[in-house]
Amino acid sequence: MIFTTTSGAVVVLTLSQPPVNAINGEWIRTFEAKLDELASGPPCTVLHVRSDQKVFCAGADLREVRAHMEAPDGADRMYAFVAGIQRLYARIERLPQVVVAEIDGAAMGGGLELALACDLRIAATEARLGLPEVRLGLLPGAGGTQRLTRLCGAALAARLILGAEILDGATASAVGVVNWAVPRAELAQRAAGIVAGIASLPAAALAASKACIAAAGHSDRSGYTDELEFTRQLLGNADTCQRVEAYLAGSTRSSMQMKNGAA
Repeated sequence: MIFTTTSGAVVVLTLSQPPVNAINGEWIRTFEAKLDELASGPPCTVLHVRSDQKVFCAGADLREVRAHMEAPDGADRMYAFVAGIQRLYARIERLPQVVVAEIDGAAMGGGLELALACDLRIAATEARLGLPEVRLGLLPGAGGTQRLTRLCGAALAARLILGAEILDGATASAVGVVNWAVPRAELAQRAAGIVAGIASLPAAALAASKACIAAAGHSDRSGYTDELEFTRQLLGNADTCQRVEAYLAGSTRSSMQMKNGAA
């Protein structure tokens, strides 16, 4: 259903529930368990979320939705189901690791909401992305209305959600829903390169930067204060001190060489 592999500072989480990685109760519990393992396991810098199916994630499991809806307490069951997805995605969003979504195929409804909970998104140009819930008289209730609005602004969120619009990967990149779009044949290699580049950077600085970026979206928090407090913490970090000292030493040598050359 979902499995993880670790390579250095990167944990790859692969969605593997044929045929479309549909979201159901078991899927949510398994994903939560994988995040528990991530929290208790060796330190890592990047969580790389991908799929080994033809789609990234097609959203809710329709069989489970039908079972909930047909129950006498159907509305309560659906509320609890959507709340569980929302809690999972909020947990992903709060991870200290940089979370990168690799979107090879369709990311619809809850599947796109999963990608929106990640920090960065790279999609195949051929992929299809959308939040079509209004067609069923519903709304994107697992964070879609909030995260898409914060990401792209109210005007674009309204266009995509109220119009139930489906975008290809290239268009999603052009309007800012994803960060990169490349042909499907190049996707895995490009995603791996992006992940490796991020994983080579200092984990503490990435986590602090991620927290400050998140603060910018909350009117009740001062991101400027967060920047100062995290800067204080990082200045006491041994790795940071070594990197700064090495940079300053290199800059001094370069300056001296330039002066000697000018002379």
